[in-house]
Amino acid sequence: MGLMKIARLQTTLLLDTPTQEDKNNMNRPTPIDEEYLFEKGLIVSSTDLKGIITYANRKFCEIAGYSKDELKGKNHNIVRHPDMPKVAFQEVWDTIQSGKEWTGIVKNLRKDGRYYWVYSHISPIVVEGEITGYTAARRPASETEVEETIPIYRDLLEKESN
Repeated sequence: MGLMKIARLQTTLLLDTPTQEDKNNMNRPTPIDEEYLFEKGLIVSSTDLKGIITYANRKFCEIAGYSKDELKGKNHNIVRHPDMPKVAFQEVWDTIQSGKEWTGIVKNLRKDGRYYWVYSHISPIVVEGEITGYTAARRPASETEVEETIPIYRDLLEKESN
């Protein structure tokens, strides 16, 4: 086998090898247009600096439809719904990485493909002056919060696609 053929084969293998991020996002459900409503409870999770889940409470597992083992070690974007604009999450990351807290309405994706809305409060975890991770506490979003948010996200998604 010639050197050029080997180089092309190595390049192909490298391009086809899933990255850790790909592995964390594998088997994402196909969204369906059905809302999962929950009325009470607080969803709590923690991540490392890269967004890898280090803790998920029972309510998070129940609402998202995953077991703790399925969530732990996965990127938190496992529950990211495709209706969420990328710019919204850029704002989240810019805010929390600067050491500030972020609050807002988020549309999440359950394992079964249904969606759920939350009011999310995300805080950096600071140990000895250094950010070591992030913790999020989420409650059900109110109907009013969702109704006010949908057109904003729709506009942002439209701008992203142009």
